[in-house]
Amino acid sequence: MRTRESILAHVLSGMTGLALWTMTAIVTGKREPWDAETYWTVSYPLAVFGSVILGFLFPERAWRWAAMLMLMQFVVMIAMGSGLGLWPLSLIVLAVLTAPAALAGVLAARLRRSGLFGAQPADDL
Repeated sequence: MRTRESILAHVLSGMTGLALWTMTAIVTGKREPWDAETYWTVSYPLAVFGSVILGFLFPERAWRWAAMLMLMQFVVMIAMGSGLGLWPLSLIVLAVLTAPAALAGVLAARLRRSGLFGAQPADDL
């Protein structure tokens, strides 16, 4: 069952990913953000940090927010005119890049549920 909170988290993670990857592509002039050095030094760390924030704010199945945020990069690559010839490989690479962000989001969710911040424990998986 979808709750308002879940829908809000989906929208926030999708819009954050779309904005981050679009800005990276525009600023660097690359159709695929990961082709730019800025991606690895600024954009990807920001995506992981965004996953932490989203996981903390929306701890229920927190890995979803990282997946949505990271996979929006594929949407941006297609919109920017990247070819579809290597799309299966692109999705595999994005899945690998999603793993650290998802782990960070899940750890942030567990931190919130630990009660250190006055939050009530809740199930996330």
